[in-house]
Amino acid sequence: MTPTTPAPEGTAASPRVDHLDLLESLAIFIIREVAAECERPVLLFSGGKDSAVLLHLAVKAFAPARLPFPVMHIDTGHNFPEVIDYRDRQAEAAGARLVIASVQASIDAGRVMDPGEGASRNRIQSTTLLDAINEHRFDAAFGGARRDEDKARAKERVLSFRDRFGRWDPRRQRPELWQLYQGKVNPGEHLRAFPLSDWTELDIWQYIERERIELPTIYFAHERLVVNRDGMLLAVSQWVSPQGEEVAERVVVRYRTVGDATLTGAVRSEAATVSEIIEEIATARVSERGATRGDDKFSETAMEDRKREGYF
Repeated sequence: MTPTTPAPEGTAASPRVDHLDLLESLAIFIIREVAAECERPVLLFSGGKDSAVLLHLAVKAFAPARLPFPVMHIDTGHNFPEVIDYRDRQAEAAGARLVIASVQASIDAGRVMDPGEGASRNRIQSTTLLDAINEHRFDAAFGGARRDEDKARAKERVLSFRDRFGRWDPRRQRPELWQLYQGKVNPGEHLRAFPLSDWTELDIWQYIERERIELPTIYFAHERLVVNRDGMLLAVSQWVSPQGEEVAERVVVRYRTVGDATLTGAVRSEAATVSEIIEEIATARVSERGATRGDDKFSETAMEDRKREGYF
């Protein structure tokens, strides 16, 4: 940052503003704008680091008043226990109403096909999400996606409009010149709002350190029983067990992202504190999703294909 210009003699110096202040200010502005223009917003909360920052910003945006919209988790049923415990604690601490939309309930109702024991439910959660949006008549959903995560997300505007079927069309997005946003939606449509679009993974961790935001323990180095599958270290659990010649081994790992436990890989790491993670991330050359999410490895357009179907 360029140092602030010295104030004229006899006047108070202007406070220093850093890049995290600017990112925070814009994110809070977006959250307030969407809340003002839409009737029934909801904040999507996975229990991951990005949604933790998003919830923190939302609480900050309306303090000292209560959060004016609920928090919703799309529960695949394949969650890390530490993340579920964290989700419940954070929703309670924020004083927010927690809405849980269950993929298992969608399977039981015949809305989606059960992919089978131990198979990922990540893709079919789009139906659960869209059904929950329709059931609760949400017209806006805040998400913690960032443009640096994936090529498809780099295409997406801060306000991403979805048609009456929940579909995203990158060719029909509204201009956002000079950070002016148009939040009006037609009946049956809704929008996804991404206040963290311009943040990077490093920004997220630096903000977590500054604001002292609590995170699930799996983000920090710990010993875990894992199997190496297709280059990813998957935690052994009720859904993942050694197959064929795979061998389970205890390794010191941490997670860079949180998702369906059947396809979210850990990374070898000794980083046990936020400052140590910041040092690690500063030298990383692969995004957290590119390194650890099996659902993004199927094809170069995997994320974009799912977003067209209604994914986050």
